[in-house]
Amino acid sequence: MPNIPQSHIRNFSIIAHIDHGKSTLADRIIQECGAVSDRQMSSQVMDTMDIEKERGITIKAQSVRLDYIKDGEPYILNLIDTPGHVDFSYEVSRSLASSEGALLIVDAAQGVEAQTIANVYIAIENDLELLPVVNKIDLPAADPDRVLAELEEAIGIDATEHCLVSAKTGLGVKDLIDTLIERIPAPNGKKDAPAKALIYDSWFDNYLGALALVRVFEGSLKKGQIAKVMGTKDDHQILNMMYPNPIAPIKTDEIKTGEIGIVVMGLKTVDSLQVGDTITDSKNPTAEIIDGFEPAKPFVFAGIYPIETDKFEDLRDALNKLKLNDSSLSFEPESSMALGSGFRTGFLGMLHMEVIKERLEREFNLDLIATAPTVVYQVKMTNGEEIEIQNPSELPEPQKLDSIYEPYVKATILTPQEYVGNLIKLLNDRRGIQIKMDYLNETRVLMEYDIPMNEIVMDFYDKLKSLTKGYASFDYEPIGFREGKLVKLDIKVAGEIVDSLSIIVPEDKARTRGLAFVGQLKELIPRQLFEVAIQASIGNNVIARSNVKSMGKNVTAKCYGGDITRKRKLLEKQKAGKKRMKSIGSVQVPQEAFMAVLKLDN
Repeated sequence: MPNIPQSHIRNFSIIAHIDHGKSTLADRIIQECGAVSDRQMSSQVMDTMDIEKERGITIKAQSVRLDYIKDGEPYILNLIDTPGHVDFSYEVSRSLASSEGALLIVDAAQGVEAQTIANVYIAIENDLELLPVVNKIDLPAADPDRVLAELEEAIGIDATEHCLVSAKTGLGVKDLIDTLIERIPAPNGKKDAPAKALIYDSWFDNYLGALALVRVFEGSLKKGQIAKVMGTKDDHQILNMMYPNPIAPIKTDEIKTGEIGIVVMGLKTVDSLQVGDTITDSKNPTAEIIDGFEPAKPFVFAGIYPIETDKFEDLRDALNKLKLNDSSLSFEPESSMALGSGFRTGFLGMLHMEVIKERLEREFNLDLIATAPTVVYQVKMTNGEEIEIQNPSELPEPQKLDSIYEPYVKATILTPQEYVGNLIKLLNDRRGIQIKMDYLNETRVLMEYDIPMNEIVMDFYDKLKSLTKGYASFDYEPIGFREGKLVKLDIKVAGEIVDSLSIIVPEDKARTRGLAFVGQLKELIPRQLFEVAIQASIGNNVIARSNVKSMGKNVTAKCYGGDITRKRKLLEKQKAGKKRMKSIGSVQVPQEAFMAVLKLDN
C-alpha cells in the first residue's frame, strides 16, 4: 500500500433520518471505490446482522476504509455508516466524534424529519463540515428544491453547495465523492505528538477477543507497542492491527495520525475497552483524555425470563455475549413467583428491547417472556425503614406503607410551534410539571418539564414522535425522587396473583387502568375448560373484574332421546369435574399479556 499523506485522508459519517437511504448510499460509495467486486456485492453490505437486513434498519454503526483516485492522486476515505433510529443516537454521537465531516442525507420526497435535525445538532456540536445530499431523486414524488429550502429554513445550514443523488441507481455518486474530497477537511493532528486515539466502537470476536475500533487523533499506534487504556489505567500489548474492509480486514503494522483502524490486544471482555475511552502510549502517554463523551443511558427496564426455567444459566451466558458487543445493555438477576428466575434488563428504548429479545431468541435458541418496562422506587415503611424496589411485585402491603417516592426527570423537548398544544396535553396527561417554555424563533419552541420517569418509560417517546410527526426531539436527565400518591395494582387470574403483571399507578388513575388492563387480558388469555375470573385489585379491594367464558364440550352428544334425567346427570358430573379442575388447574398466561400494560392509554 503506497504511503498516502495525511492531507489525502478523509474521515466522514453518513447521518440521516431512519429510511432515508444511508446504507444504500454506503453500498454505492463502496462500489464506486472498487472495494467490493460486483460479484461479491450484496445490498446493505455493511449491515452484518440478519435482523438489520430483514427490517432494513442499521442497528450497529459500521466503518470501512476505501481507496480512491481523484485527478491521478490516491486518497483514503474512511466511511462510517450510522443508525437512524432514535434508540441508537448514542452510536451516531460516537461516530461523529471520530469524523471531520458528515454527509447529511435527506429524502427528496419526504424532506427534513426529526432525526435529521437531532443528528445535525450533534454534528454541529462536534464542529463537523456538513455536506447536504438529497437522495432518491429518481422517485416520481421527488422535489429537491423544496427539500433544500426546508433544510435551510428548519436547520439554518447553507444548502447552496449540495449534491443530488440516487443511491438506488448510482446517479450522482461519483460527483458526490469528488465533492466530499474537496469540501471535507483532512485530519490535522500532530504526527510527532504522543499517541492519542479514541475508541469509538468495540466488539467481541470469537478468535481474536475484544477488538477496539479507534480513530488516531495524534501520533500513531504500532504493532508490538505497549498501549495504555486511560479510563481503566491498564497496559496491554498491541498484538495485531487491521484496517476495516467490507469483505475482510486488511492487516497493517501501524495506524497513523488521522487514520481509523482495528486494534487487537487479546482481551477477553470489552469492559476494559469502553467506548469513548482514550488509548495512548504507555511509555510516553498523552496529557489529556479525549472528552465530550457520555455513556449510553438506558431508558427502559424490563424483566426477561426463560420459559423453560432450567435455561436461566443459558440466558445469563447469552446476555453476557450480547453485552460484549453492546455496551449500552445492562442486566442483573431477579426472580418472580410466576415466572421463576430471570434478569432485570436496561435498554435504550422499545426498539432496542425488541431487537435484543429477538437476538436472544434467534442466536441463542431461547424461548423468552419479557415483562412490561418499569423504573426504581424508594419506599418509606410505617416502621421508619426505607427500601428501594425495582419490581412492582416487591412493594409491601398497603397497611405497611408510609409513602412511595418515584424518580423524576427534567425533560427537554424541542418542537415545531404547531405541535405545542398536542404536547402540552400529552405532558399534562403524564403528570408533567411545566418549568419553562421558550420560543427560540418563529418555528421552534423549547419546553422544559419535570415528569415522573414511570410515565416516560412506556410509550411516551412513541407518542411524542407521532403527535409531532417525528419533528420533536427529546432528552432527559434524572433530578431525584419525589413523593407520589401511588398504589400497586395487582392482577389475579383464577384467584392467583400474577406478580409479573403487577404495576404501580397513580391513585387517581387506578380504576381506569384496572378496567383497561382487565379488558385487555380478557382478550388475551385463552379459554379453558372452566370459567376463569380476571380481577384487578389494590390490596384486598377488587376494583375491576371480567370473566373468560369456559369452552363448552358437549357431553350429552351420545344421549339420543331417553329421559332428561340422564342428560342432567351427565351435566352435573361435568360441572363437578370442572370445579375440581379449577381448584387444581393453573391458567397459562400468554406472552402478549405481559406487554398489554403498554396499550392501557390507547
